[in-house]
Amino acid sequence: MTKSKAKSKVKSESKPKHIAIIGAGMAGIACARTLMQAGHQVTIFEKSAGVGGRMSTRDSAFGTFDHGAQYFTQRDPRFIKAIGIAPGVCKPWSANSVQVLDERGRVAAQALGTREYHWVPSPGMNALVKNWIQPLVAQQRLELHTRVTHLDRDVLKPHHWQLRTETGGGGQHVYSGFNCVLTAIPAEQARLLLHTSQEADKLAQQIDVVEMAPCWTLMVAFPQAMQPGMSALGPQWNAARSTHHRIAWLSRESSKPGRGKIERWTVQASAQWSQEHLNDDPRRVKDKLLKAFSEVTGIRAEPSHADVHLWRYAKTTQTLGHSHLWDRDSGLGACGDWCLGHRVENAFVSGLELALSVA
Repeated sequence: MTKSKAKSKVKSESKPKHIAIIGAGMAGIACARTLMQAGHQVTIFEKSAGVGGRMSTRDSAFGTFDHGAQYFTQRDPRFIKAIGIAPGVCKPWSANSVQVLDERGRVAAQALGTREYHWVPSPGMNALVKNWIQPLVAQQRLELHTRVTHLDRDVLKPHHWQLRTETGGGGQHVYSGFNCVLTAIPAEQARLLLHTSQEADKLAQQIDVVEMAPCWTLMVAFPQAMQPGMSALGPQWNAARSTHHRIAWLSRESSKPGRGKIERWTVQASAQWSQEHLNDDPRRVKDKLLKAFSEVTGIRAEPSHADVHLWRYAKTTQTLGHSHLWDRDSGLGACGDWCLGHRVENAFVSGLELALSVA
């Protein structure tokens, strides 16, 4: 290649691109903000009503619940730097004294030492991604209630992509003119979507190695604990890992900074139990988890609020093994925590490194 042709190639690859990102969780937003900073035009498509993915926050009449990710750590220097761009949003949480409980709810050991802080955005886990996505919101580049169902080559521009979508109300729409399409959704959802295009089969097949486990989550509130003369219900610890056959994790939501004082607990079922009860009626799941919750915590009071949520793809049990997938020839890529693990920071690094490959 001559020097002039090489310069031309570099110049063409550095031209601003129109990029579609599917998924508005940590990976998708980390990817989007990096690409925007590089001068590209980005549109995010999210099937839910809000952003955050598994960093979502559930509202109730008694306060909020972080019913997905419970906290995050800061290890990668790039993640630490990014957190610093949103000063005051993330605060340390006293969960750095997490307990390990045996089957009967007795403290067996201390799970996590005090050497590493555990951080939570305030007032909810979704506050960080809400902060980071503001530039896209300002440019009207966030499409909520929009599920992407198919990837097709653009009818008018064969080297570009178009997305077929469905809205929450059942409407359908086609978005076109994208140089690149990047998925930032759970591995199985990404694999199925990529299989809608023959050009994406190569990427989809690479995702086949990834395995993710489900998780049923219980959310309970006890406003009666706020009555005069009453102290916090149950144990004195704020968070625990449990070996109970139904429960893997418990946390007192009201112990987190900025969450409100009403006694609230988030309880996450074990992966094995969640898989065994994947298709159970939610009311049955709620009753079983409430029973297990009382066994572990000793809280026998009837909650004023109890609800459950199923995360069908909650925790990565077999990773991709590298940070992202990117096919420059087709302009298709994929990222997510499942590439590297299941931590919030894994999602950030995956989205960041995919963006750096694309940019």
